[in-house]
Amino acid sequence: MDQKQTKTDKKNGQLVVQQITMVAPDRQRKDVGTLKQALERAESVQLPNRYKLYDLYRDVLSLDGHLSGLLEKRTKAVVNKRLVFLDRTGTKVDAMDDLIGSTEFEQLIEAIMETLYWGTTAVEFVVGDKFQFEVIDRRHIRPEKRQIALSQYDSNGIDIDTLPQVWLMGKKNDLGRLLQCSMYALYKRSGFGDFAQYVEIFGQPVRVVKYDTYDKKTQEELRKALDESGSSLVMMIPKQADFSMLDGKTSNGNGELQERLIKACNQEMSVAILGNSETTVSSSSSGYAQAEVHSEQQSELTKADLRFVINLLNSEFFLHILAGYGYPVEGGYFQFEQEQNLTELQARLNIDREVCQRVPVSDDYWYESYGVPKPDNYDQLKAEQEERRKAVMESIKKGNGDDDDSPTDGKDGKNEKDQDKKKTVKKLIADFFG
Repeated sequence: MDQKQTKTDKKNGQLVVQQITMVAPDRQRKDVGTLKQALERAESVQLPNRYKLYDLYRDVLSLDGHLSGLLEKRTKAVVNKRLVFLDRTGTKVDAMDDLIGSTEFEQLIEAIMETLYWGTTAVEFVVGDKFQFEVIDRRHIRPEKRQIALSQYDSNGIDIDTLPQVWLMGKKNDLGRLLQCSMYALYKRSGFGDFAQYVEIFGQPVRVVKYDTYDKKTQEELRKALDESGSSLVMMIPKQADFSMLDGKTSNGNGELQERLIKACNQEMSVAILGNSETTVSSSSSGYAQAEVHSEQQSELTKADLRFVINLLNSEFFLHILAGYGYPVEGGYFQFEQEQNLTELQARLNIDREVCQRVPVSDDYWYESYGVPKPDNYDQLKAEQEERRKAVMESIKKGNGDDDDSPTDGKDGKNEKDQDKKKTVKKLIADFFG
């Protein structure tokens, strides 16, 4: 695409996604050899093209429930986090809530997360009053050259820098996490095929019938009876023949071999996507401690994903796009609200209690550390709390000092006075903490 044609497309206002020539995904049989050829084409120095690799990605992803579940689990861990927009003073901007809560914005976050799996993502924002976008087919993206090819077979295309509404994400040489998973998904598919064949062959009884070699009439009668009695595997052999049926029942009597292959592939894909395997499918040797460690590992991975998404949402390009839709983003930034882990919070609270007994700790630290909202009339409430504290301390001092002046001539009178003092102190303390 020459420069003249590019200017003509921009002038007409036609979206790039509307100019792309779409081709149906390749659904032919694929194996590890196909993966190797597609990888070599994608990593070509002179003419890199990923359309074969992405066709393979789509094929294994659409037919592997375990793999698609892993991607959804990692993506939802980010999408379900509460996101807010703050101005330069750190105050929440309520005008952005409708955008953040919209379906289009959630789909954008999902597209950003897919960059980690596919290696690249490009979206084109539609000019207008409403925030909307179109995801560009990844088979047409040339991240090495920052171009969009109109045909998936082309090596060159339109320069993205000339398309102000197109947002390209991802590293130019990154082929995504699906590259590690594709090989295991293909082996797993073959394992399921072998498993199905095993069930078909050995899942039903085998009927072996022996007949006299010279008795042709009996042979015909037996064949007719077997044909009418069902479709199970049938073998007719002469009595004089030496016959033995050799199969995998000796070493694989219950199909465990194929099942182990499938589980091994699932575990490898779980590690590639989630960084662990115990948070998805527990192993026979797993325990609470092991599952806890794996859960912490996945939590660290989610934190990294949150930083990845926030860095893209706060990029100058995306904020400029939102400003074009009329949103008040000048000087502001997106931020995920802090979520507290109750186990970690309890451990931290125990440490903070020990620390505050030795050194002064500001009130802002408690608000920020434990996610408690600071009231607007904080200064007023703090002054009232201090007055109640002083009143309690004065009452306690006064109660201790009046013990010497209390009447001693009557035991009942002294006890009654002590009880009144205790009630007064309890009331002041209750008011202080109430």
